[in-house]
Amino acid sequence: MSFIALLRGINVGGNNKVAMSELKTCFESLGFEHVLTYINSGNVIFESSNHDKTSLVKICEQAIEAKFGFHIICSVISADELQAALANAPDWWGADAESKHNVIFVIPPKSASDIALAVGDAKPEYEQVAAYGSIIFWSAPLETFSRTRYSKIAGTEAYKFVTIRNANTTKKLLQLTQ
Repeated sequence: MSFIALLRGINVGGNNKVAMSELKTCFESLGFEHVLTYINSGNVIFESSNHDKTSLVKICEQAIEAKFGFHIICSVISADELQAALANAPDWWGADAESKHNVIFVIPPKSASDIALAVGDAKPEYEQVAAYGSIIFWSAPLETFSRTRYSKIAGTEAYKFVTIRNANTTKKLLQLTQ
């Protein structure tokens, strides 16, 4: 079964530097097959016969800490889950070229509703938000992006339980699982 590991907070601002080639080797050493990395922000596509996401997260986090010497929070989603979420994405998500379109992957034990509650009601005049499972779809016009609730998530308690990817990256990650 294909999975995507989304690492939170690597190669950001010169901190927690990880070469993707080393990350790929790390995942291969765990017995995962068909390991690919995508861009420098910590996206790893892999196949595993272990279908328990909770144990996959633990295995990945422990291996990364052992190899690189720092703890990284890892979210794991199956290709099937991501495909279902993207098939159920709202029509407005990814449609407007003058807007930012992100996917907010919620990290357990939090849920999408927990994050929505913590962030507060979306400001419909500035942003659109919808959830499917543990994924939050979010779009906001570039010109008013800084006025949105979700643009202010960084530094909050809720931010510790999410990892964010833009629409293009998210779609490419699914494509790479095929």
